[in-house]
Amino acid sequence: MAVYTEVPDGELEAFVARYDIGRPVSCKGIAEGVENSNFLLTTERASYILTLYEKRVRPEDLPFFIGLMEHLAARGIACPTPVKARDGTALGELCKRPAAIVTFLDGMWPRRPTARHCQLLGTALAQMHLAGADFAMRRANDLSVTGWRRLYEATKERADEVSAGLAEEIRREVEGFEAHWPRDLPTGVIHADLFPDNVFYLGDRLSGIIDFYFACTDAYAYDIAVCLNAWCFEHDGAFNVTKARLFLASYVKTRPVSKAELEALPMLARGSALRFLLTRLYDWLNHPPGAFVKPKDPLEYLDKLRFHAGIRSVSAYGFEP
Repeated sequence: MAVYTEVPDGELEAFVARYDIGRPVSCKGIAEGVENSNFLLTTERASYILTLYEKRVRPEDLPFFIGLMEHLAARGIACPTPVKARDGTALGELCKRPAAIVTFLDGMWPRRPTARHCQLLGTALAQMHLAGADFAMRRANDLSVTGWRRLYEATKERADEVSAGLAEEIRREVEGFEAHWPRDLPTGVIHADLFPDNVFYLGDRLSGIIDFYFACTDAYAYDIAVCLNAWCFEHDGAFNVTKARLFLASYVKTRPVSKAELEALPMLARGSALRFLLTRLYDWLNHPPGAFVKPKDPLEYLDKLRFHAGIRSVSAYGFEP
C-alpha cells in the first residue's frame, strides 16, 4: 500500500455519500506498499480501507479482484470485503481514478516473522486455495514466465549499474525457465504476492489476508514458492529451514499436494525469485527523484535465486513427503 494521489475533502465527501456507511470523520494515508493509493477511512459508523487504483492496475482486471474478495469472504476466508454503494456497485471513481471501499481487518503484520507465523500461514494459504477453487473468473499471471522476457528487455541496458554481470545472468535464467518451466501442475486462484505485510495476526491467530491486486490463475505450488521466498529467509539472507518445514507441513495437512508439485518446488521458488528480482530491478531503475515510495533492493532476490539454483529436492527445505 502507498499514497500516490491526495484526495480533497470535498471529493471524498461526495464519494462516500454514495455509500450507506455514514459521513467521513478522517482519512489517513497508508504509506506501506508500492501499487495503489490507500487510506484508512473512518466514518461515523466504522473504519474502512479506501483504495484508488493507480496506473499500474488495469481497469479491466478490477472486476476479477473485487469478485475474488467477495467470493473468498463468502467462503469464510478472512479478507477485505468490498462495500457496495447504494446502487449495488463496488467500484466507483475518485480523483479520476477507479476506487473502492473495503472492510477493515484488525491485526498487525509481522516485521520479523516467527516459525509460528509461518505455520499459521501455511494453513491459511491452503484454505484460500481451496476456497477459490470454484471461483469462475480467470486472470492470467502476467508476471510469470511469459512476462519475464519483457521485463528483461526493459532492464538489460542498465542492469549492470546495479550489479556487474547482472544482465547476462538474468538472460540465462529467463532462457532456462522458458525452456524448462513446470507445466500441467494443479492450478487455480493464487494470491501471488503474499509477503508478510499482506498478512495480519492477532496474538496467536492469523486474522486476515489483504492486497489481492496481483491475484491470478496459476499453479498453486507457485504461490507456495512465493511464500518460501518472502517468509523463510532471515534479514541476513540465511534460509530458515524450520520456518519452511512448518509452513509446508501445515499447508499439505490442509491441502494435500501432488508428487509433481513437490518435485517442481525448487524451480518454482527459483522462478519466483526471478520475478521479484525483475520487478524490483525495473522499479529501481525507473524510480522518479523525490518519489514518496522508496524502491526495494533487487539484489535481495538475486541472492535468493542463486540459493534455489543449488536446491535439488524439496527435502532441502526441511520437508520430507
